[in-house]
Amino acid sequence: MDIDRRLEEIIYEKLNKNLNENGFWWDGKWYTNEFLLNLTEATVNVLSKSGFSKGQRLSVLMPNCPMVLALMIACWKLGGAINPLNVKAGADSLLGTLRLVEPFAVVVSNEVKNEAGGLIENNGYPLVVCNEMGPLPEFTGISSKAEEESLAVIFATSGTTGMPKAVPLSHLNLAANVDGMMTALTDLKKGDALLNILPNFHSFGYSACTLLPIFLEGSQVLVPGFLPPLRALKAIVEAPVTVLIIVPAMLNYLLAAIEKGAPRPENLRLIITGGDRYNVDMDEKLKALMGKGNLQGYGLTETSPVLAVNRNYDENRLGTVGPFLKYVEWQLRPDGNRPMVQGEGVLWVRGKSVTNRYFRDPEMTAARFDSDGWFNTGDYVSVNDGYLKILDRVTDIIIVGGFNVYPQEVERIVNMHPAVQSSIVVGIPHPSSGEIPKIFILKKDEAEVTDIEIIQYCKKHLDHFKVPRKVEFVDGWPLSGTGKILRRVLKERV
Repeated sequence: MDIDRRLEEIIYEKLNKNLNENGFWWDGKWYTNEFLLNLTEATVNVLSKSGFSKGQRLSVLMPNCPMVLALMIACWKLGGAINPLNVKAGADSLLGTLRLVEPFAVVVSNEVKNEAGGLIENNGYPLVVCNEMGPLPEFTGISSKAEEESLAVIFATSGTTGMPKAVPLSHLNLAANVDGMMTALTDLKKGDALLNILPNFHSFGYSACTLLPIFLEGSQVLVPGFLPPLRALKAIVEAPVTVLIIVPAMLNYLLAAIEKGAPRPENLRLIITGGDRYNVDMDEKLKALMGKGNLQGYGLTETSPVLAVNRNYDENRLGTVGPFLKYVEWQLRPDGNRPMVQGEGVLWVRGKSVTNRYFRDPEMTAARFDSDGWFNTGDYVSVNDGYLKILDRVTDIIIVGGFNVYPQEVERIVNMHPAVQSSIVVGIPHPSSGEIPKIFILKKDEAEVTDIEIIQYCKKHLDHFKVPRKVEFVDGWPLSGTGKILRRVLKERV
């Protein structure tokens, strides 16, 4: 595939090539690629009449729906960029991103209008209320400083600090990433139906669930949100979905629903997770209840996002996130040592799918990118035989008396306890050791276990300095809009 073309050129080529084929599934019905093209052209006409032009940005706060697809393609055709946002991010974060991005207008669904429409309008941004199936109503926007036409999407992300920042991704960034995924996932087939349930304000959902099925000449099953899980499961079964791309927390909910009697998917060929840690001990249950195990991948918003993924079930190595995708250059940088390509260290990357900056933020850019364009992922990893394993976020590593404790290792052991559904380990200050591990535990339904039993269990399976000294049982996890457990919220509780 020619990845040097603009995204809308590739999309129009793919859709026109398969006009009468299924393009997307929505609310129990399939729609053709021709329908999507017609909706897109109508959207282009309205945007053009409104004054939207090259280099402008359009912010969108809508659930996954047909209009999100049409707005995306239409913005690109007119030389502009799309800025998908999360209404649940909070007023300060939302307004901070809008001030930074300076959108031409903000397109929202009826539900978002009720929740945040007043906030947006009162701060001077044109509000456009649009139905999920369209059409886009006529409006007048506000032009601001034009950005380069190569800019395709601006994602707002909090990273691990909780402070919002904006990540600009170019047409080349996204095209290279999708092409890399298509090459890496060797069992993908033309005509596959991919579930599109990850929120569109998340780069994983945008690249892997929205763009990938179009580039693959397949289709996508659009579901506006994950909760309740039975809605998602119904779509997976009825459409039916053949490729499930999802985050681990969502997978847990689906398995729990099936265990309670919900229908099992019969047509899944591939299950792929990313966006958070995957408990490898659940893989056998996954095979039993959903017919396939998991191919784990890894990436960051700044890398469009996928950096690595396990290729197929024959070459799958549980506990790793697979080999790197093509177009990705990488190196490990242990503290104080020269870069390596084997062993352990902080992962640095660059390449066609990696952004070169933060949007209008030179200070943050200087902090994460070096002078040669290498980006610091902030993840401490190991690479052996070409397979990447995430040991932990550098900021999450707990140092106990000078020894490194990787929360992921402790969590893996604790999750093997028959009473434990999932766990999170964080470091807490200690006067003599510097830090000690504290573990939060979500128990399985009706299971009984004490903190003393957990600590004793850990002493049997872990080095003494890795054993959690504090145990707290929880009823649920604080989750981000993408279903990722907010570890920093647990740290703040400590």
